[in-house]
Amino acid sequence: MQAGLITLCLAYVLSQFFRAFLAVLSQVLKQDLGTGPEDLAFASGMWFLSFAAMQLPVGWALDQIGPRRTASVLLILGGAGGAALFAVATTPLHVSIAMFLIGIGCSPVLMASYYIFARQYPPARFATLAALMLGVGSAGNLVASYPTALAAELIGWRGTLAGLSVISAAVAVGIWFSVKDPGKAETDQKGSVLDLLKMPVMWAILPLMFVVYAPSGAVRGLWIGPYLSDVYGLDTAQIGTATLIMGAAMIAGTLCYGPLDRMLGTRKWVIFGGNVLAVVLLALLIVTIDQSVTLSVALIAGIGFLGGSFPVIIAHGRAFVPPHLTGRGVTLLNLFGIGGVGIMQFASGRIHETTSGVDPSAPYLAIFAFFTAALAAGCVIYMFSRDSMD
Repeated sequence: MQAGLITLCLAYVLSQFFRAFLAVLSQVLKQDLGTGPEDLAFASGMWFLSFAAMQLPVGWALDQIGPRRTASVLLILGGAGGAALFAVATTPLHVSIAMFLIGIGCSPVLMASYYIFARQYPPARFATLAALMLGVGSAGNLVASYPTALAAELIGWRGTLAGLSVISAAVAVGIWFSVKDPGKAETDQKGSVLDLLKMPVMWAILPLMFVVYAPSGAVRGLWIGPYLSDVYGLDTAQIGTATLIMGAAMIAGTLCYGPLDRMLGTRKWVIFGGNVLAVVLLALLIVTIDQSVTLSVALIAGIGFLGGSFPVIIAHGRAFVPPHLTGRGVTLLNLFGIGGVGIMQFASGRIHETTSGVDPSAPYLAIFAFFTAALAAGCVIYMFSRDSMD
């Protein structure tokens, strides 16, 4: 099982890469394909949309046929196939279709590992193991920063995507041969995701799950590039460095959140406190939108660090899920988390389009204000949730 988890972690590195690399390639894609910020926002949203849409069928597949076949088949068809299509793209539409396919390929890999954690390991360790997988796998965030910018300069973005297609196929084959499916829950009970949605205890958790990843995920996945380019005039290499800093902060934040629930004896207030601080940093970024590139990068890195509560929220909700619905429970939570980013990415693209004008900072002020308001609303609803500790 350890070899299988390592392979799934490699697959999650690819998943993190694919959701974040557009920010670094924004300028070269504009030069070669004519893709503007709105096109990239749409393409990024397509990745998150297809990823989110797959969560319910992935949850069913994890419970019924296991993580080995679910993760390997989707990764080789969607991940490798989508990256290959991206490598030969000639229009912004091709990029969006490729990102849609890649989102399908990446959709099962993290949930496959979470399913194994939930079925094979003590419940009290779920948050720590989930955060560890997320943190280590987030190395893809780092690869999607300066190294991607360097690769694009050395072999071109087409060569980079072609290589990633080959790597995705190899990892998918590795999952097929190394992952072992855990035993199914021994119960005669049946159920569906509708049974989970009928649980009132989930109603205060899901709204925060919907918005919690959007500020860090959308900014790191796309907006950090156009923002630093339009407002401060940074080039591809400098943007790569900034995204590297934010990616490292996101990994550190995820790893720090992981054991805090056991250390402090609460999940709810760890999650709530961290996200309230993220709201504060977003507000500071709005106030200082064009004052200092160093300050802006530092605030964005802080937002990335504090946005790492994703696995702890999944642990919070998973504690209320019956064992025979484990797969569908974790994927439902992930559906809200990733789907929220996709929907808010589409919305942020429209915001950018409608607020663009003489002031280059105006669109980004509006986008960051949108993220701030959404996260603040999620925190208010989350205050009424019931704490859970295994």
